[in-house]
Amino acid sequence: MNKLVIGVLLIIVLASVFAPFLTPHDPDEINLDELRESPSLKHPFGTDSKGRDILSRVLYGGRVSLSVAAVAALVSLCVGLVIGLLSGYLGGTFDTAVMMLVDFILAFPSLLLAIGISVILPPGIYTVMIVIAAVGWASFARLIRGHVLSLRNAPFIEAAKAIGCSNTRILLVHLFPQCIPLGIVVTGLKLGGYILTEASLSFLGLGVQPPAPSWGSMISTNRVFIISAPWMVIFPGLAITATSLCCNMLGDALNARYGFRMRGRSMSP
Repeated sequence: MNKLVIGVLLIIVLASVFAPFLTPHDPDEINLDELRESPSLKHPFGTDSKGRDILSRVLYGGRVSLSVAAVAALVSLCVGLVIGLLSGYLGGTFDTAVMMLVDFILAFPSLLLAIGISVILPPGIYTVMIVIAAVGWASFARLIRGHVLSLRNAPFIEAAKAIGCSNTRILLVHLFPQCIPLGIVVTGLKLGGYILTEASLSFLGLGVQPPAPSWGSMISTNRVFIISAPWMVIFPGLAITATSLCCNMLGDALNARYGFRMRGRSMSP
């Protein structure tokens, strides 16, 4: 099953990365002679209300969703790793202040908080990345902090202190490598949620702006034709579902491999 999930996810990633070489048509080309055509050999996924090839737009839309999820996950991991390490190891007032901020962020529904931040910033792909990372780092920080707390008084840390290692060396050489596997697992578990968040923001008009293709905006634009031309919504929806599901299953497989216990974890940022 894991090999199948990795294979499907790899196909989606490669198809999105090499979209310019795989797409049969220009994703933004309007063809008034081919409006709302059903799937055929010429247009395997059909065309939309402007005659644009849906397969091409789905492939290009994958570049947006995957790049947003990857960048947001990387930024969230880096910020959460640094803050979680410092908070868990230093403790005291700094730890209390950080945990109050984390609790404040996690107290709000993640999508609602993302929408609230998005309306302040101009819509676009960079805004989506910033918003998801601004909401997502808190989960990483809390989990990393908890892991550091469990290691702070471990024998190898006590031994490092006994031989005169500085706090910086203990953090970078002894604790940081111990947190990398947890960071990888959390990143895998969060990627699917980040893709869904990007699609949700684009669906609401707060993400990537037309005519640039995005899975969420494609569903939003074509939802009025869901009865008369369902393929215009089905294929972008299937792309979101397949990618998110594969990311979640991959994250679960990583979690099972490394043996971390994450009770009450959420797929959202």
